[in-house]
Amino acid sequence: MSVSENFKAFRANYLIPMDMVNSISYRYKRMTKQLNRDFWSTDSETSHSLYVGSYGRDTAAKGVSDLDVAFTLPNTTYHKYDAYESNGQSALLQAVRTSIQKTYSITSIGGDGQVVVVAFDDGITFEILPVFLNDDGKTFTFPDSNGGGSWKICDPRGEMTAFAARDSVTANGNLKAICRMARIWRDRHNVPMSGMLIDTLAFQFIAGWAYKDKSFLYHDFLVRDFLFYLSQIDTAQTYWRAPGSGSYVWKKGNFQARAASAYDTAVSAIKHETDGYPMTARNKWREIFGSTYP
Repeated sequence: MSVSENFKAFRANYLIPMDMVNSISYRYKRMTKQLNRDFWSTDSETSHSLYVGSYGRDTAAKGVSDLDVAFTLPNTTYHKYDAYESNGQSALLQAVRTSIQKTYSITSIGGDGQVVVVAFDDGITFEILPVFLNDDGKTFTFPDSNGGGSWKICDPRGEMTAFAARDSVTANGNLKAICRMARIWRDRHNVPMSGMLIDTLAFQFIAGWAYKDKSFLYHDFLVRDFLFYLSQIDTAQTYWRAPGSGSYVWKKGNFQARAASAYDTAVSAIKHETDGYPMTARNKWREIFGSTYP
């Protein structure tokens, strides 16, 4: 197969399988319906609920295990828990937890200070972030029960809007493609990068990439050049700002050396393809991506 055909087949392999998409949707709707019953007195399976994180930005790939969901609560609920003398944020998270347990009573449910974590036995985990819509109609206030409790602000819609615009308007789908391919590489080689960091750096990279408007025929260059971009980032840098929201994105560890190694492998794969050794090239790509690459 040609380079274009190989990377089209790779895409089919790295996208989240439809049975997983359906399972995620089913659980999302069940939890949303229960939360709506308890906080809004409705039976809607979709109202007030929003996929955020990588699934919301549409950059998640096969193997995704964490689903982030923001659920908007009435402002009267905010005033109720804000009036607590001590850590109303923790009490709010407990109220959301209690609601979800009515639907998933056996599922392991916990919290990490900001979200209610719903862990299923198939490895999928939902992290439910209760939020309140701010007066600007865009950003949200959410509870943080750590350190005695406080309220913080996030803007997931701003992030999703920024990603969607750059991907479709200027990058011909290449932004989301490299975000997903980078996740496959990260998971295979245990690269210390969060999904948000991958997306933030890919967002920056794609703006200056010479072939951002091209098709699958250039996806070998896309992988090579993004890996080189990552390898050149100063190891002393500890954070970046997320596009669309400006939120801090912290690094989990140095990823540059592994990116440099993968870049060398990508260069070798492209050379073997050019020299007429497609099977050797395929094996090189599989060194980077594993068996997900066809």
